[in-house]
Amino acid sequence: MSRERATALLVDFDGVLRRWDPAVAAGVEREYGLTEGVLGEIAMSWGLLQPVLTGKVSHGQWMDSVVDALTPSVGDPARARAAVDEWQRYRGEIDLDVLAFIREVRAAGIRVGLGTNATDVLDADLVALGLTDELDVVVNSSVIGVNKPAKEYFEAACAALETPPARVLFTDDEARAVAGARVAGLSAHRWTGPADLRYLRAALAF
Repeated sequence: MSRERATALLVDFDGVLRRWDPAVAAGVEREYGLTEGVLGEIAMSWGLLQPVLTGKVSHGQWMDSVVDALTPSVGDPARARAAVDEWQRYRGEIDLDVLAFIREVRAAGIRVGLGTNATDVLDADLVALGLTDELDVVVNSSVIGVNKPAKEYFEAACAALETPPARVLFTDDEARAVAGARVAGLSAHRWTGPADLRYLRAALAF
């Protein structure tokens, strides 16, 4: 049996709409004599990451924990703080191909939501990146208290989009999130790059 045609689009933020240049973190790590990749390794360790993604701690508290974990390898808390602060000043960049597609989708009357595991600085990032008027809804894990790939996350996203799961098309660069969306009844596509826009356009059939 064929699926119903999607009438709403849910797009992941980091890795799809927002890109991160790895050279930025690498430059900070070189400047402060850190092992390459250590900033992301510490920050993305699940014990530190999960609480901030579900709103149990703030972005600032999360970064404090990164500073604490980094201090032994730097030998100086102030230097560890300076490294983390410099790293955090970079807030990524928008994939203009994806943004153009989102505008095209919305112009066709299809609702578009941002579906992201994010912290309490997301709204400020959206302002800084000029995205505040580019989306119909924003579904932030730290606001709703549950993160992808949980079924409850996608239920909340569909409710925000005012669209039943069977009518929502989701795209994310992480396989676990795509699998979670499918469990929740959404159509879902694993994002590999702007070449995937052709598939998404066809799936939305506008």
